[in-house]
Amino acid sequence: MIIQKADLFRDVRGETMTEISKIMVEEPYEKGAMVFKAGDPAHSFYLVAEGRVRLSIGTEGEIDYTASHAGEAFGWTGMVDRPTYVATAECLTPCTLVRIDKGKLNAVLEKDPQGGMLFFKRLAGAVVQRLIDNYNAFISQGSLKGVTYGTGQVVDPGEA
Repeated sequence: MIIQKADLFRDVRGETMTEISKIMVEEPYEKGAMVFKAGDPAHSFYLVAEGRVRLSIGTEGEIDYTASHAGEAFGWTGMVDRPTYVATAECLTPCTLVRIDKGKLNAVLEKDPQGGMLFFKRLAGAVVQRLIDNYNAFISQGSLKGVTYGTGQVVDPGEA
């Protein structure tokens, strides 16, 4: 079962995992299919069962990430109370993805506060790791600019 490969659900008790598996929907996608676009309502998040999905942020794909490992999660924007996706997800190969509705997942996790805490702790870790990976990618390309959080204004580090 793909959920057992998903780091987000590591150490969540078996009963809760069974409930989560009941709300998962496996969906096939063709190469080139859009799973969602930036700005679409964020009602679900996804696990990769098979294939490769390109996540891009920005009109020119200024930030790219490829989800390709079985159990790898993406599209978790809605899980952190953002109303819309911030990235666009496109299938680079034929894919099998597992979609999990955020409302249904929250209902399951509310019945298991310890499991819910583990899930959101792992989700926070995934967000931080993605930020670190993007930072390191920018540094290695020598094109890092500073972002003033709160305003979203991009500034040259020398101007900060």
